[in-house]
Amino acid sequence: MGRKQNDAEPGRYATLILLLIGAVSCTLVYTLATVAFGPGWGGSGSGSLKLTEGVGSGDNAEGEFGVESGECCRGIDNLELWGPAVKWGTDFKFNSSVECCRACKAMCGGNDGPCLCDTWVYCGNKEACGSKFGECWLKKQKDSLAPDRQEAGQTVIWTSGLVYGKGEGIIGLETEYGTMHIKLYPDCAPYSVSYILELLALRHCAGCQFHRAESRGQFWDSQGNHVPNAPFGPPFALIQGTLEAQGTPFRKAPKEACPTIRRGTIAWVGSGPEFFISLAQHEEWRREYTAFGSVLPEDMSIAERIAQLPTKWEVWNSINVSVLEKPVPLALRRIKTSNSDVRSES
Repeated sequence: MGRKQNDAEPGRYATLILLLIGAVSCTLVYTLATVAFGPGWGGSGSGSLKLTEGVGSGDNAEGEFGVESGECCRGIDNLELWGPAVKWGTDFKFNSSVECCRACKAMCGGNDGPCLCDTWVYCGNKEACGSKFGECWLKKQKDSLAPDRQEAGQTVIWTSGLVYGKGEGIIGLETEYGTMHIKLYPDCAPYSVSYILELLALRHCAGCQFHRAESRGQFWDSQGNHVPNAPFGPPFALIQGTLEAQGTPFRKAPKEACPTIRRGTIAWVGSGPEFFISLAQHEEWRREYTAFGSVLPEDMSIAERIAQLPTKWEVWNSINVSVLEKPVPLALRRIKTSNSDVRSES
């Protein structure tokens, strides 16, 4: 009996040691994800990166983002988007905005043409909506990159959202090294995409730039897959910049869809306007950053080229980071698209 007692003691200590190692590993990954972006970087080093709890979103982005079912069906509260109706809400009602959103997506799943629905408008506050409660209006915008707004504000009883199908919702991120075509995800990050569309309408983005560039190094392969047993950085396999036009105040983005960061994902650092484009699959950053779009695969060579530009070392939160010696200005451009084809607007 005494011998059995002695045998159990090492086993119990071994379990405790394994648990301790697991906790340390998780803490290390979280720390790397946090310090990788330093103090909410805009070049000044002011402020800190604060991660807040939130949930993701996404149906059509489910395969690409790895998000949970139903998460990417988000809209903006107290906003009524206008436009010709393809389904009248007086005869088309649901119990939730997610169901309304999915009804719009159901009209946007084919590969043989543009979406029949790209806008949904739902009334979900039973007291405020009265007889309109549950109404789901499905609409088609004349220009989905400049949706027609009827009204917005606390007195508006509607929640509205956008849906971009294949070949739609693509904008250009123009640099001197080429234009990256960006697929936006308004159903996953509607507030973030709304801000991007505002910048797009300005036709300039003075002050927008890339200022940090870190290659994949030896830690990720050419497809962005992490090399087994390799560190997670530095370098951290990303290019980082700011999306805040001079003269246009930035509204902090709320925490929205935070899926696994994949090669090509575009996400905010904290609440923005700092953002990054990932050059690798960063599964270790799961649910840390709001993702609002992705670079089309054929344009990732441009991001890789920027990552190879001359840099200098700086220290953020005791971590070495690679900052561009000469920032790369960028601008947002409208793109004409047709399902499988994307080309710059003349």
